[in-house]
Amino acid sequence: MADERQNGDEIRGTVRGTAPVPLSVLDLATVGSGLTATQALRTSAALARLAEARGFQRFWVAEHHSMPGVASSSPAVILANIAAHTDTIRLGSGGVMLPNHAPLVIAEQFGTLEALAPGRVDLGLGRAPGTDGATAAALRRSDALREAADDFPRQLAELIRFLDDDFPDGHPYRRIHAVPGPVQGGVAGGVQSPHRPPVWLLGSSGFSARLAGELGLPFAFAHHFSARNTVPALELYRETFRPSAVLDRPYALIGVQAFAAEEEKEARRQVLTGALAMLRLRTGRPGLVPTPEEADGYPFSPMEREFVDSWLADVEYGTPETVREGLNELRKRTGADELMITSNAHGGDARLRSLELIADAYELPAARG
Repeated sequence: MADERQNGDEIRGTVRGTAPVPLSVLDLATVGSGLTATQALRTSAALARLAEARGFQRFWVAEHHSMPGVASSSPAVILANIAAHTDTIRLGSGGVMLPNHAPLVIAEQFGTLEALAPGRVDLGLGRAPGTDGATAAALRRSDALREAADDFPRQLAELIRFLDDDFPDGHPYRRIHAVPGPVQGGVAGGVQSPHRPPVWLLGSSGFSARLAGELGLPFAFAHHFSARNTVPALELYRETFRPSAVLDRPYALIGVQAFAAEEEKEARRQVLTGALAMLRLRTGRPGLVPTPEEADGYPFSPMEREFVDSWLADVEYGTPETVREGLNELRKRTGADELMITSNAHGGDARLRSLELIADAYELPAARG
């Protein structure tokens, strides 16, 4: 893992403005009612450009499947497009669901991204399917979903071997190489980049927290949909952490839903669209993210209202000052080393404006004209 020894600075972010820790962005390329996937992906690129201009640390996209309202089924493809529209911000997966793919394929995809955007690609990995069981079976060509998840440590080890091109002599994959990758520097006339994507483990429970700690890898926790497990998972990660060639001490970021608007009423109006989309997903009715007008007029049953209120309780929304205070309190409570902001609202303009307002609230660098 010689190349990865150089990745400490690529993992640990830079604090800017008055933020307590580095700030980053997670995007799902959400598709709103009346909008197209093309528009959603253009919004993703616009969000990445804005995040770069305002000094956010990284911009990640998450793998999901068979969800009409989420166009991020192919993170590597989206990241390749965003790499062409940005210059400095770190780009990565938040994450690639490794059991859905052959490790060699992921090593090739992210080796290609590294060649397109040298020194600024992260590889975040999860073991969940990112979809329902039937879709996962179609992706994996197997109904043994539990076995695939339990096989995650072996798949992870194999992937890292491909990234480092260091299978031992006698291994059946010894003569197989992920290209672009280190093998290119070992052939006659070959010159290879000193970088390779640092691996992050993602999770919403204790499994990946423990594994990341034992391997000495950076850890990203999905607070935005598993808030009750955040503190226990981070504590487990820190307790089990073993210094490695990658990190000498733990480094954990958390994903958090946050949305800012000039007025609190408008912020709630916007986040309600995402809450309704989540309600429909959780009750087997996945669809596009509804408009604010549709969410306002939706006839919530008492049980549905309870779900929405519970969901919104874990979203930091309101005026920029309210969001800043909520994020600061969350960081203090969890001890997270980095906050990764995500927003699930209907329109691209509202999401762009929210990110701008949060950047202003933390006095992040102004965008250059």
